[in-house]
Amino acid sequence: MTESAPAARSAHVDPFCRDHLPPRDQWPLLRYDLLPRLDYPDRLNCAVELLDAQVANGLGRRPVFHTAAGTWTYGELLAASNRIAHALVEELGVVPGARVLLRGPNTPLQVACWFAVLKAGAVAVCTMPLLRAREVAYVAEKARVSLALCDARCLDDCAAGFAGREGARTVTFGGDGGEGSLEALMRGKPATFDAVDTAADDVALIAFTSGTTGQGKGTMHFHRDVLAVCDCFPPHLLGLRPDDVCAGTPPIAFTFGLGGLVLFPMRAGASAVLLEQGSPALLLDAVERFRATATFTAPTAYRAMAGLLAGRDVSSLRLCVSAGEALPKATSEAWQAATGLRIVDGIGATEMLHIFISAAGDDVRPGSTGKVVPGYEARVVDDDMAEVPRGTVGRLAVRGPTGCRYLDDAERQRGYVRDGWNLTGDSYVQDADGYFWYQARTDDMIVSSGYNIAGPEVEAALMLHEAVQECAVVGLPDEERGQLVTAYVVCRAGVAADEALAKALQDHVKATIAPYKYPRRVVFVDQLPRTATGKLQRYRLREGDA
Repeated sequence: MTESAPAARSAHVDPFCRDHLPPRDQWPLLRYDLLPRLDYPDRLNCAVELLDAQVANGLGRRPVFHTAAGTWTYGELLAASNRIAHALVEELGVVPGARVLLRGPNTPLQVACWFAVLKAGAVAVCTMPLLRAREVAYVAEKARVSLALCDARCLDDCAAGFAGREGARTVTFGGDGGEGSLEALMRGKPATFDAVDTAADDVALIAFTSGTTGQGKGTMHFHRDVLAVCDCFPPHLLGLRPDDVCAGTPPIAFTFGLGGLVLFPMRAGASAVLLEQGSPALLLDAVERFRATATFTAPTAYRAMAGLLAGRDVSSLRLCVSAGEALPKATSEAWQAATGLRIVDGIGATEMLHIFISAAGDDVRPGSTGKVVPGYEARVVDDDMAEVPRGTVGRLAVRGPTGCRYLDDAERQRGYVRDGWNLTGDSYVQDADGYFWYQARTDDMIVSSGYNIAGPEVEAALMLHEAVQECAVVGLPDEERGQLVTAYVVCRAGVAADEALAKALQDHVKATIAPYKYPRRVVFVDQLPRTATGKLQRYRLREGDA
């Protein structure tokens, strides 16, 4: 096994990122020897490889993004990003290594900003459009951000979050293009720009986790990492082609969205549909209008879309990718029954940048996440990091060309990385054929009356009942049992949420899985607490926030 060569000289003038990486001995082991294509040069700017190189290869007139307002080509994206890069350096004083916060819905101009930041040698810090002022302030403080490029429609919370930061500035785009706007600053700038000659292991982006267990953590990823996720999962599991059109709901501030809607299609010379609002119905609209061939969204959206297909033409689809949380078997089967397509499930992590276990096509086994993605290694271990026998529940450990490097968070770094492996916080079983079967988040395993009960297994059973739209199962403190298996249930429209239904759901679970796992308490709610990326926040349910 090999790690990267000694670090090349950094191009960063602002040393903040280098100075706030974890100590080198707390990094995971990074492997670049498992695939030949991972042998990247020491000097590398991923923006050049993803954008400039494609235009140089003759793709300048090919579409890269489709929107309701029109289509952008690779050449137009390159010209816009170069003009923005000039504005960043010449008008806004951005130096290599500086962090630039990006905020807005998925638009071509937002993506052009992302590329411009990287071409200028700076570090992109994307935030979800739904984040409020307090959350923006936390990100800005943690990453020491002094400049934000913000869609004019998302300005209020961004401005409030930046209030009081000495020397901080917010520049808007997507508005009227008036004085002081990004459009005004880039007007008249050259359509060419000499990208900063960054080192492959210079930090390119800081992605913040979506806060399923509390306040988000900043994860630092290199230019090399951005290309590595493009060259592992997509070519081996997705097989994207230049004629593919990708569509999806996740914002590009969510690494699932960044990969599925920007990095992966562009690495393949393909195009993507950018949706400013990501509802299941709007995603179906986009599939029909733009004849999308691939979708990227969460399990809850696939379940919702399966019930909205009447009269819809989704015959252009050949590929459907799910991530963000575990894909219930019932959802997978419902989608396949409705479309004939198997969902490509996958587990990734913001700490790892993207997906590292998955399966596609005939390799899909409903209910299983899949096998380890080429370029990575994975195993199931016990608390002492020893690999457990196949068929035994344990902790998922992963390593490969990407890995966890938290921004200035030594305690969490020590908890996530042990003996060179990334511990994702998931409990899994690996079967004799090498397939990985999700059990629960490590902190979601419920211990009740001495039994270990995986909340997601109970959820999967509940989801088979026709009255259930969605649900979440957690363990709540109980003097008699230690923890009480508690189900929070959102009913389908028109269903009466009463004691009779609660009893029916309990009986249904008893008849579907081992009876001791049934929810002793059923709570009906209008909606479940979720992050801006749609991930379920079980910790809020455990705290009584329903």
